[in-house]
Amino acid sequence: MDEPSGAHDPYAVLRNPDYRWFIVSMGLVTLGLQMQGLVVGWQVYRRTGDPLALGLVGLSEALPFLAVALFGGHVADRLNRLRLCMVSTLSLAACSALLVLFTMRSMSGPMAKAVVPMYGIIFLTGIVRAFYRPANVALGTDLLPKALYANGSTWRVSVFHGGMVIGPAIGGLVYGWRGPVAAHSLVMLLLLAGFAGMLPIRYVPKPVKHREGSIFESLGEGLRFVFSKKLLLGAISLDLFAVMFGGAVAVLPVFANDILNTGPQGLGLLRAAPAVGSVFMGITMAHLPPMRRAGRTLLICVASFGVAMIAFALSRSFLLSLLLLAASGAVDNVSVVLRSTLLQMVTPAHMLGRVSSVNQVFIGSSNEIGAFESGVAARFLGLVPSVVFGGCMTLLVVAFTSWKVPELRKMDRIG
Repeated sequence: MDEPSGAHDPYAVLRNPDYRWFIVSMGLVTLGLQMQGLVVGWQVYRRTGDPLALGLVGLSEALPFLAVALFGGHVADRLNRLRLCMVSTLSLAACSALLVLFTMRSMSGPMAKAVVPMYGIIFLTGIVRAFYRPANVALGTDLLPKALYANGSTWRVSVFHGGMVIGPAIGGLVYGWRGPVAAHSLVMLLLLAGFAGMLPIRYVPKPVKHREGSIFESLGEGLRFVFSKKLLLGAISLDLFAVMFGGAVAVLPVFANDILNTGPQGLGLLRAAPAVGSVFMGITMAHLPPMRRAGRTLLICVASFGVAMIAFALSRSFLLSLLLLAASGAVDNVSVVLRSTLLQMVTPAHMLGRVSSVNQVFIGSSNEIGAFESGVAARFLGLVPSVVFGGCMTLLVVAFTSWKVPELRKMDRIG
């Protein structure tokens, strides 16, 4: 089953009813989780008044996710991926229900300032996400023929980044209008709707090749596969180091307050700008035929991300800063889609869960370590020099990868 010959169809994957329901479900789950992140963060800060408490929220979710992600990939390669996604989504909804109950019981009285139970619930959410993410990526791949992998990746990334724009905005509005209980309840309903969206999907799992050996040998097989594929490892490493060195999200509040003088309203726009750029680029890519010279394009996009970060650090115009952040999100979308398509193309179906989990560990660690690197660099180098340094390091990483992995530079069409 391949894509029909002839003119490129930008909506090809959306004409597949099973993949359409998959996208709807993933979009609802993404929307709910993005809302939850904002609501929990604001709720914790209101109760503590301590910025460090916000960092602990992210750490509470990141640590269990990174610790369990590889095992989650192993499970996704052994069990029915649709059922695993459904169970994980219901578990996320259960965690959201716990946040509703805790918030209701701690609105006043001695528990009014308590946040430790919230850290515990977010810790559980991180564990569940470690099973949901690799199963979700592998399921989306199973539902499509190879000819549509690139088109599917484009829509999946665009829907994800769309949720990153809309979710926090809705979460903030509902929190301000009806309070935290209503906001957490809406998150729970969105996650339940995401579960319902998976019910119509017709999925026949491919036969699993059971192999002798322990779980650790199975996890090692996934790691060895990634490190044996120089093309895939080079693409993943580009994303890892670009986010680790080039990202400025962690220090955006300082830019908004001290450099651009925009206040919290401007900060919200700055945070949303990369995702807006990504969504527009995703829609554009969906309407374009499969990309040629994909490897060269990937390297150029990551380098452009570094240049955009350098220019953002030097900008003193709020409008120009917004445009540069949107541009960084646009080129990042291209690199994410190309990397995702490459991962799907080179990975055997029976290893998709484990390889996806390795990819998620790389991405998850780069976000957290990148935030730490941004803070440390800003402390010792100063705010603007630290972001300029990160952008320059991104350019060096692109040059080094292009030199060490010539296969990536020469890679042509992948979808």
